[in-house]
Amino acid sequence: MTELFDYGRRILAQQPFSVLLGAELTRFEPGEAELILHIRDALKQQHGFVHGGVISYIADNSLAFVGGSVLTDVVTSEYKINYVRPAIGEQLVARASVLASGKRQAVCQAEVYVVDDGQERLVAVAQGTLSKVDS
Repeated sequence: MTELFDYGRRILAQQPFSVLLGAELTRFEPGEAELILHIRDALKQQHGFVHGGVISYIADNSLAFVGGSVLTDVVTSEYKINYVRPAIGEQLVARASVLASGKRQAVCQAEVYVVDDGQERLVAVAQGTLSKVDS
C-alpha cells in the first residue's frame, strides 16, 4: 500500500455518507481511482435495479478521489452522468481517471460497472470538473 492510498482510505472513512453506503476504496494513485460498493436491497429502487442516486454517488465520489489525486483537496464543481443500462448484480465498481488538470481544476471521467457472476457490465459514464479547495 502506498502513502496516497492510505490517505485516501482515511478520507473515505471520514465521509459519513460513504460509510453508510459501505463504499470501499480499492485503488488510489495519481490520476486513477477505483471505488466499489456491494449491492444490497436497501440500495435498490422499486424495479430491483440499483437506484440511480447510488450510481451517481459512486461516479461522483470516484471523480472526486481521482481529482484529489492530482490536486489534493477538491470538491465537485460540476458533473454529468449517462446511465447506459440498469444495474443488476452483486457489486458496483467505479473507475475514474484524469483527462486534464491544471493548478486549480481537473477534468475527470468515470465508468461505473456492475459485477454479476464475475462479469462486468457498463452501467454509467460520467465526466466532471473538480476544483481545488482554498485552505
